[in-house]
Amino acid sequence: MHGTIEIDNAARQRAAREEAYATPLSQFHPGAPRHFRDDTLWPWFERLRAEEPVHYCTNAPIAPYWSVTKYNDIMHVDTSHQIFSSDSTLGGISIRDAPQGYDWPSFIAMDEPRHSAQRKTVSPMFTPDHLDELAVLIRGRTQKVLDGLPRNETFNFVERVSIELTTQMLATLFDFPFAQRRKLTRWSDVATALPKSMIVASEEERRSELNECAATFAAMWNERVNSEPRNDLLSMMAHHDATRQMDRDNLIGNILLLIVGGNDTTRNTMTGSVLALNQNPDQFAKLRANPALIDTMVPEVIRWQTPLAHMRRTALQDTELGGKTIKKGDRVVMWYVSGNRDDEVIERPNEFIIDRKRAKIHLSFGFGIHRCVGMRLAELQLKIVWEEMLKRFERIEVVGEPKRVYSSFVKGYESLPVRIS
Repeated sequence: MHGTIEIDNAARQRAAREEAYATPLSQFHPGAPRHFRDDTLWPWFERLRAEEPVHYCTNAPIAPYWSVTKYNDIMHVDTSHQIFSSDSTLGGISIRDAPQGYDWPSFIAMDEPRHSAQRKTVSPMFTPDHLDELAVLIRGRTQKVLDGLPRNETFNFVERVSIELTTQMLATLFDFPFAQRRKLTRWSDVATALPKSMIVASEEERRSELNECAATFAAMWNERVNSEPRNDLLSMMAHHDATRQMDRDNLIGNILLLIVGGNDTTRNTMTGSVLALNQNPDQFAKLRANPALIDTMVPEVIRWQTPLAHMRRTALQDTELGGKTIKKGDRVVMWYVSGNRDDEVIERPNEFIIDRKRAKIHLSFGFGIHRCVGMRLAELQLKIVWEEMLKRFERIEVVGEPKRVYSSFVKGYESLPVRIS
């Protein structure tokens, strides 16, 4: 099985490289979701970094956009919020504008001063003291999930481990009814799904499911507003001056931001870590011999996976970047997935190295005012799951091709077939 998977993947990568280097740069659409579903994005970004690191795409079924592909240029855009806006009224944070009626404002899609005022309301959830409390809960749940896995039969790691653990955590963060927690996973998937992803059958279905999400959280919000403050994200927003008067759209925008942020990043990196260590058995042997390397493996796998492939900004003024003139109103896409493979900043970037020096300089959490508010919790969950897996299993063997998400925003997995002997 392994040999067949490797041969198929090698052939697919060769074909992708030939296509990427035969295609004129003027016809590049690096954000095409098929590249991400097929894991064939790499040569397209490799060529852009080498030949046109700031590239204007006019050859796409979406509006024209700039691609920023090198680490330092991405850092410049990410930390220059006075030039590059995240505001939802200008298009928001994804390469594709949110369809009308779905452009709910959230603090990640706001500029200053509203952004920081709303972000501060949830930041107490992620303090070191509170993370220490959560660690005990995370470890107990992780042990229970891992102890319930089947032996000597194939199962989907995404479904049985990654989704289950991240959804349990989300339910805790929101104090959401635990028995209904899988609704959170579904709403996250529906919120980010592209029409061709087959996650929803129609726009009517998407609207219906997100209306259910909005109604559920509106009812919970009303209950929290009228109760004593509690230690959950919803209550924190309900009792803070910056967010307690939010309208329904702003509420659902922030809820979906926190659901997607808490779901996709950890879930897809958790799955990606199993895949990466199967693809790099020398690194797994190194980890087995020295489990303390989990501390550097976690940021390395977050770089390797880059669970959100990009963030988008909109230029507030004419500006220069990489020798190109970006006009006011242009959409500018920071490809974190490309910057994380930039060999001018990251040594041997195409290799997965669990004891990498300066492993935390990756771009996956963003930089500047929009740096991921929950990044320490994501790292904690990944650290604990690997500590507990190493205690229990000699190996988790990948026994088939992963099925990747059809998206150039969420870089993740629908399934990963594995087997534990």
